Amino acid sequence: MRSSIKKTEEGVVLIIALIVLVAMTLAALAIIRSVDTNNLIAGNLAFQQAATHSADLGIESATTWLNSATDTTLAVDVNTEGYVANGSDPLFSPDATNDKLSWDNYWNRYIKVNRSVKTLTTDASGNTVSYIIDRLCPAAGSTDKMTCVISPTAASLANSGGSASAGSTQPNPPHPFCYRITVRVDGPHSTVSYVQSIVYK
Repeated sequence: MRSSIKKTEEGVVLIIALIVLVAMTLAALAIIRSVDTNNLIAGNLAFQQAATHSADLGIESATTWLNSATDTTLAVDVNTEGYVANGSDPLFSPDATNDKLSWDNYWNRYIKVNRSVKTLTTDASGNTVSYIIDRLCPAAGSTDKMTCVISPTAASLANSGGSASAGSTQPNPPHPFCYRITVRVDGPHSTVSYVQSIVYK
């Protein structure tokens, strides 16, 4: 009788041990999967951050070209530099599509189809920087008789009146015009980053 009870107890212990072993194996697999996922996320974030930093090259390149360009040059499109003189045309505005496009879809469906994009040489990190420059004016040509977007400071000065009676007439304020620079960076592992900046000249 005692022998039968002992064998039964040993059988139960074996089953419990197997269940614990399976549970520990599953827990170990879950931890390994979690660590792998965290490493993958961290790696993707690192690639994304590197791509975003590379976008600075696009901003600097576009700004350098804008600073060196004359008013005559900026009055017309310059395809080789990704520059459009009528950048406030609704066709080139994300808000005009009204279909809640992502930046990636907007770039591929509107910018690449209708625009000439400036692409820089791929850097050491494997990031390729492309950008477009929009002069925020409704049409190409001289800005003399055109309502373009100007800097907030210039707009404020233009709307403030001087006191002629006090002998301090407000001088004609400068009108630095707004240029929108949109940069796309294509990096390793299908990383894509967008950065947009407004500069004045």
